[in-house]
Amino acid sequence: MSARRTLIHLGTEAGILIGALLVVGVLLAAIPAHHEPAAQEPPTQQSSSAQSQDQPSIDATSMPGMDMDDAKTNEAQAVHDMTSGPRDGHSAHMHMTSLRPENTSDTVRANEIVEKLRAGIEKYRDYHLALDEGYKIFLPNLPQPEYHFTNYRNGFLEAFTFDPARPTSLLYKKTDTGYELVGAMYTMPKRASEDELDARVPLSVAHWHLHTNLCTPPREQFRSADWTKFGLRGSIATQDACSAAGGQFRPVVFGWMVHVYPYENSLDKIFAMHHHD
Repeated sequence: MSARRTLIHLGTEAGILIGALLVVGVLLAAIPAHHEPAAQEPPTQQSSSAQSQDQPSIDATSMPGMDMDDAKTNEAQAVHDMTSGPRDGHSAHMHMTSLRPENTSDTVRANEIVEKLRAGIEKYRDYHLALDEGYKIFLPNLPQPEYHFTNYRNGFLEAFTFDPARPTSLLYKKTDTGYELVGAMYTMPKRASEDELDARVPLSVAHWHLHTNLCTPPREQFRSADWTKFGLRGSIATQDACSAAGGQFRPVVFGWMVHVYPYENSLDKIFAMHHHD
């Protein structure tokens, strides 16, 4: 029994470590490209924290737990690019799955997913409950069209199993009094095939997408970098061009993601890339 307990303990620790590594990808997979203006900041924030869309870089030192020497500074810049950028669809920095032919069984399955998701997240219309149950607001100090409340445990489980009622993230719009629940996000590792994506959310109704070809500048040049070249809205989209510019290239930034807005009234809006106001 002692040996068995030891094995269980070691297995648990290994699972926690793997989960922590996966969670980083899950969290950063949460923000898609948007063209809408940034959501209104909460009353407690100073207006000076908002960034002009003419100034694509952000000051990562304003975020709790982050500073200019932090390796996550580049990820913060990538998040900013995605929250303030255009709706690219297929582009050098975005890869989307192609829509497969419509069929009745996929429509039935999609509606079942929506029904289970709606039932599973209904209680989180009260965002306080989401926070109480372990959801964490991703980059709360960065003005965003949608705020992703991510559950670390759910993100870990989604790498292996799929439960429509257990999304990786909840999607909220900022309001004068807090947050309004509008949708959810499912994730899968970037290694997943399109058939595996289709087995979860059918590709005949939804576009899964990846953020790709990110070139970030050297860390010491972060503040002065030319963001028309770097980042997920920059012109650099190849390894050779990034190396020539002295940057760090990442062919795939995060993992597969798909947003679902179960309170909309048609499948095309429910499985849209972005929320329809």
